[in-house]
Amino acid sequence: MDGKRTWVATFSAVLLILLSHETSALEVPLDPKVLEGLPQPPTITLQSPKDYIFDPRENIVIHCEAKGKPHPGFSWTRNGTHFDVESDSKVLMKPGSGTLVIDISGGKAEAYEGTYQCIVHNEHGTALSNKVVIRQSRSPLWTKERNEVIQVQTGDFLVLHCRPPAGLPPPDIVWMDSNFQRLPLDSRVSQALNGDLYFSNVLPEDSRPDYICYARFPHTQTIQQKQPISVTVLNNSPRGEHRPSFMTPLGATSTKMALRGETLVLECIAEGLPTPNITWQKDGGELPTGRKKFHNFQKMLQIHDVTEADAGDYRCKATNSLGVAQHVIKVTVKAAPFWIGAPRNLILAPNETGILTCRVGGEPKPKINWFVNGVSIDNAPKDRSRKVDDDTVILSHVQSGSSAVYQCNASNEFGYLLANAFVSVLAEPPRVLTPPNRVYQVITNNPALLHCASFGSPIPTITWFKDMQISIKNGDHYVIHENGTLEIHVAQPLNSGKYTCIATNNLGIRENHVYLEVKEPTRILTPPEYKVVQRGMSASFECKVKHDPSLVPTMSWLKDNEELPDDERFVVGEDRLTIKDVTDEDQGTYTCNTNTTLDQDSASAMLTVVGKPDPPTGLELTDQMERSVQLSWTPGDEHNSPTQKFLIQYEDLLHQPGVWLNLTEVEGSITKAQLNLSPYIYYSFRVFAVNQVGYSEPSQPSSQYRTNPAAPDENPTNVQGIGKTAENLVISWTPLTGFQSNGPGLVYKVQWRQKDVDEDWSSESVANVSHFVVSGIPTYVPYEIKVQALNDYGNGPEPEVMIGYSGEDLPLSGPDNVQVIVHNSTLAEVHWEPVPPSSVRGKLLGYKVYYQRERGLHEAEGEAMKEEHTLTFSGNRSDGRLPGLRPYSLYNLSIRALNSKGEGPTSQTKTFETLEGVPGPPSFLNVINPTLDSLTLKWGPPKENNGRLIGYTLTYQPVNTTSVLGPLQTKNFLANETTIILENLNSSMLYEFHLTAKTIKGSGPARVEEAVTVMDTMPPLGPAFGTVNTSISEEGAAISWDYFGRHKNVYVEYMVENSKDDWKKELVNGSHWHMIKGLKPGTSYKVRVVARDPADPTVHSTDEVLVAVPAVLSRQVDIATQGWFIGLMCVIALLILVLLIVCFIKRNKGGKYPVKEKEDAHQDPEIQPMKEDDGTFGEYRPLFPDAETPSSSDFITNHSIEASQRFVDTLTERLIK
Repeated sequence: MDGKRTWVATFSAVLLILLSHETSALEVPLDPKVLEGLPQPPTITLQSPKDYIFDPRENIVIHCEAKGKPHPGFSWTRNGTHFDVESDSKVLMKPGSGTLVIDISGGKAEAYEGTYQCIVHNEHGTALSNKVVIRQSRSPLWTKERNEVIQVQTGDFLVLHCRPPAGLPPPDIVWMDSNFQRLPLDSRVSQALNGDLYFSNVLPEDSRPDYICYARFPHTQTIQQKQPISVTVLNNSPRGEHRPSFMTPLGATSTKMALRGETLVLECIAEGLPTPNITWQKDGGELPTGRKKFHNFQKMLQIHDVTEADAGDYRCKATNSLGVAQHVIKVTVKAAPFWIGAPRNLILAPNETGILTCRVGGEPKPKINWFVNGVSIDNAPKDRSRKVDDDTVILSHVQSGSSAVYQCNASNEFGYLLANAFVSVLAEPPRVLTPPNRVYQVITNNPALLHCASFGSPIPTITWFKDMQISIKNGDHYVIHENGTLEIHVAQPLNSGKYTCIATNNLGIRENHVYLEVKEPTRILTPPEYKVVQRGMSASFECKVKHDPSLVPTMSWLKDNEELPDDERFVVGEDRLTIKDVTDEDQGTYTCNTNTTLDQDSASAMLTVVGKPDPPTGLELTDQMERSVQLSWTPGDEHNSPTQKFLIQYEDLLHQPGVWLNLTEVEGSITKAQLNLSPYIYYSFRVFAVNQVGYSEPSQPSSQYRTNPAAPDENPTNVQGIGKTAENLVISWTPLTGFQSNGPGLVYKVQWRQKDVDEDWSSESVANVSHFVVSGIPTYVPYEIKVQALNDYGNGPEPEVMIGYSGEDLPLSGPDNVQVIVHNSTLAEVHWEPVPPSSVRGKLLGYKVYYQRERGLHEAEGEAMKEEHTLTFSGNRSDGRLPGLRPYSLYNLSIRALNSKGEGPTSQTKTFETLEGVPGPPSFLNVINPTLDSLTLKWGPPKENNGRLIGYTLTYQPVNTTSVLGPLQTKNFLANETTIILENLNSSMLYEFHLTAKTIKGSGPARVEEAVTVMDTMPPLGPAFGTVNTSISEEGAAISWDYFGRHKNVYVEYMVENSKDDWKKELVNGSHWHMIKGLKPGTSYKVRVVARDPADPTVHSTDEVLVAVPAVLSRQVDIATQGWFIGLMCVIALLILVLLIVCFIKRNKGGKYPVKEKEDAHQDPEIQPMKEDDGTFGEYRPLFPDAETPSSSDFITNHSIEASQRFVDTLTERLIK
């Protein structure tokens, strides 16, 4: 029964929707055609508010609109009695409606004040509207009063009373002066809720004669003005600072009552000097978050949508420097009646039971009264099926014709509620209202809702089937809701298909078909990624999407959750967003949204735009000292890339104006630097900021800072003494810069003296130069030298002494006692006595050895080309090695000493001979005159004998391309032998030969050759290959050829025509036919057949043939090999055989047999037509004449003939088909 009640409530809500009831809670709309012919009690759809204040300048309009079937009638009561609308010419009721329009022009509007109620009725019941209280708006004048001048001492509090006239509704209050300018309000001067103006303390500037209170009445749009109030602030006895106290409300506590759902307004205004601050708190609780607001400089607390939980003690505190004042407002919350559950319309079938409930809340508890068709239920006709129990009416076993409208009235001292609910008794077969064949589409793993909206009385029972076979029950995967909707919690592709819902009650049955399609979800596979991009570069975000093939996704891009800027720099591709020439404004979060008709997905990524930092600003010089100053600055914008360091540069405006030089660097977190300075510089500084992107522009230069002159702090660097000629010494140095000079008048004091000689320093002062020449001195003598800086303010530090040498000259003598030791055929060692140091006349760099090959010892003089060589041995040494010599050769050598000036005289020439070595390879090795079992070898002597040649060694053995086939054999020959015939060799065999030449030192490198003996059977005369034939089939290209040779390896080679690729080859030994598979359609190939053999260096090949593979291979089929053709030929042969048999038999009988005539003449009932299996035709058995009695042989023959004929006819007919 509880389930049936739920369905009743559902159908009531459904019908309310059908009737366009404004308060219906159901969301399933019904087809209006369902309501055609259905009775409906009246339902009020529009009515005026309970409190109606009208402007006497406008007509009074009291709304009352309703629907029902049949259409309802309307009547009114005023002040509890019938209001005769037709008897009053100024009152008009709109046609088809109960709305009243009262024309109050030219009459007394107050005559129409009162309480009105609309009554709506038809044959199925009566509905009542709310009682509407009609009152006229009023804006009364201010009572005349005479205001005295108010005098008040400075620092005291003041209250200016407004006391506006009572209007309907109450007026809005504002304080202004005589120029209609609002008086300024602040924490000291404030306006209370009642309109009074409060001064927490007065100041002399508060004196004025025109404090005016204005009251604005909103309905009549009129403004009333109070008489001006004059205030004079005295200063003869001012009130000093004092503790706060409250001006309103008075006392320690006060009370406030608020109604549930309305706004609670609490106010506390205090006086005091200094002006107090107001704070609020709730004892034992917190102020409601989200519903509280403070106004009037914290003096007013508003709490919206009051609930019972807002009751309690609210404490306001006034605080200044001298103390605290407190006031407690005790708040109670009452409630006018409010709905917990209003009665709902019922649609019942005959003999069903329904319940109307009227659940309300309120404080105090509301009293509930029930009415039926506008009459108190206590005074209504008795109905045994109706039972009233406080807020519930139970209707049992209702009958047709018992439709009515019930009213529930709930009231307490703060208001009332009135609700209408009709009970309609109907008997209707089920109707399915969901459109047929509707297709529902959902995404995998999402809920699917298949609707089956129905109507009927009694309420239809809904059952569901899938694919017309599977009955669906409530379970883990499916839920059938009370409104008939089938829910699949987690839809999967296997849930797709056809679903049938069936609506059944005791009056009939209806079904409807819907379809479910479960789609794959739309997902972003490659989301955009975080990007850090420099200004001016491009940024690209990728967004690749996977979706159901039947859904068409649309992609959009957002920047910071808004549309992309209308800028051609933003290029949106199929799955990519590209931002060109990025600027700082492009930084933000970019979101890729992809949407289908069923789902969507999104992904976001941040774009950070980085750039070079802005230049520092505000350069300031502080802590200025003689040799230091502190520079500070303000960093510029980093542009999302932290500053790594600051570079400080300076400009010397005195010595190098316009040239900026690096001075120092500091970390990026530091914004000042202590700079060390030099004297006599006109400094100007600038700063660069450096981040990962690069250097900022330079800052603006600082102010100029000049340092005083001083003696030099340093001397010239890189002091050197080098002689340019044999009799001078050039002293050079790196001069000081203007920055290093420290003052004007910079000169250099150059000093020198010969080392290890007891003599004074010679000196000379020079300016604006970087060298000084000392002349007339001995050759290559060491000197002590030093250079000191001086200026007008003193000398630089004592300079460091450096050693220099006067100029060099060529050595005077060559080495003596040159000796050569020969170690082997290619290496010799040379020794000598060094030259005396005095003869070097400079710095000894080493010795240079000149050696030359005159000739080989086996060569006559003049035959060989001379080879000259040199080797330099650095330093003061007396020996060296000469590598890379030619064996068995005659050499001579000489030696010279070296200094930086050049080479000295040559030593005595020394001659030596190198030892013998191994010879070079024979100059050539040829294999000639091959026979079946012999080969002739011929060779030439080495080009380089490297000694006395004593003979040759030959080794040989049979081989193939990968391994050795026989033992190694060796033969030795004399030096004068250069040819040999090798006999008893194997025929058709490949041999490898190694030939070396020998001296007494051994054999040299080998000369290697290969050769093949002649085949034991001569190949046929003429070419090895004959004709090559080609054909194309579905399997590939078939190649056939004639071959007359005896090679072991035969290949078919092919390549794409005009291709540069290598030939592809396939081994086909022992065959004269090959199929090339895997050829590309529409391509031409060059094909050849090649024979190769390791024993025969000759390669035999056919001519190249061109094979064209068509784009689509034609299906040329040999018809003689097809099964259907063979079968057909067999059938035809069988037919011919049968026909020949028939003809032969009939010829023996002497003619044709009159089958049809005999059948017509003799109708034997026992002989029936023979039917084929398909029942489409019949054959007749021939009958014999009565005069003849056929023999068994005749019967068999004739029967065989007709059976053969039937077989032939049937077979022919089927073949034709």
